[in-house]
Amino acid sequence: MAQLSLRGIKKSFKTVDVLHGIDLEIGDREFVVFVGPSGCGKSTLLRLIAGLDQISEGEFVLNGQRMNQVPPSRRGIAMVFQSYALYPHMDVYENMAFGARLMGLDKAEVEARIAQTARMLRLEPFLKRKPRELSGGQRQRVAIGRALVRKPDVFLLDEPLSNLDAALRSDVRLEIAKLHRDIGGTMIYVTHDQVEALTLADKIVVMNLGRIEQVGSPRELYEAPANTFVATFIGSPRMTLIDVARQGDRLAIAGGGSVLVTALPDVARLRIGVRPDAVVLEHGHAEDGFTASVVYTEYLGDNAFVYVRLADNTLMPARVGVNERFAPDAPVTVKLERAAMHFFSAEDGRRLDP
Repeated sequence: MAQLSLRGIKKSFKTVDVLHGIDLEIGDREFVVFVGPSGCGKSTLLRLIAGLDQISEGEFVLNGQRMNQVPPSRRGIAMVFQSYALYPHMDVYENMAFGARLMGLDKAEVEARIAQTARMLRLEPFLKRKPRELSGGQRQRVAIGRALVRKPDVFLLDEPLSNLDAALRSDVRLEIAKLHRDIGGTMIYVTHDQVEALTLADKIVVMNLGRIEQVGSPRELYEAPANTFVATFIGSPRMTLIDVARQGDRLAIAGGGSVLVTALPDVARLRIGVRPDAVVLEHGHAEDGFTASVVYTEYLGDNAFVYVRLADNTLMPARVGVNERFAPDAPVTVKLERAAMHFFSAEDGRRLDP
């Protein structure tokens, strides 16, 4: 069992404030992903949980016990680093056994744990190899295995796939998801890749500039982003944001047409958000819709995205069928599915309800 509470967590390095008061609850057996751009503080927060850095202000509680001054080795937490951090002079078996021996386990228990973990991660053929004799994916599995052998209450992973190529990232991501189902522990995973966050997480914590922007399930963040930062960070291709002017029950962009919307938030300055699935393209210019011109088409095999330039210079992707053809520079009309529009304040970016 592992339940974590982060209460008012702040972290400063000399005069630089990195985290500005983090409040977060993580339940037992949850798979939580910290996601955000580089430098947002997500890895720093992970290191505070692990005990590798000291908390400047606030309180970290694990299973009811305050952990601020508890050394890393006594927290029941294991961490997998981005760089693998394997001992190059030790073979795979010794790398996996090292942490377990430091816990004072007897030889039989260490061997039993390594055998179980090696079988789970398909590392049995590599136990006598040195790290330099392994591929990137195999090294990552060894790093994960070394942490698993300790049977921690909390399992931390700091961008574990960032050094792998695209195909291998997909394979190891599936292994991590299966691993969580098999061991049932609490996992906290750090990444800047929102695809990893959407596919792995029970709960996503979106961070920006040392603060939490939103916490929720992948579906909640995708379908109801709290602000424009979350809206454009979650989803690929990203949500398009358009500043619009209200003209009665229509929304218009300068020199580029308008769309009819029956229910609108009551604010002076409005920004709408539209995902590619909610965009419909028609050849030529029509009265109802935004005028645009085609920039290029991105072919992805089972579907395609056409990028168009609106009159206000906004670049917008639209998902189309693979057999639809839109020539570069061709005029098109952009129509929007009304039910799929998101509304935000143009003042501060917060989500608005119609």
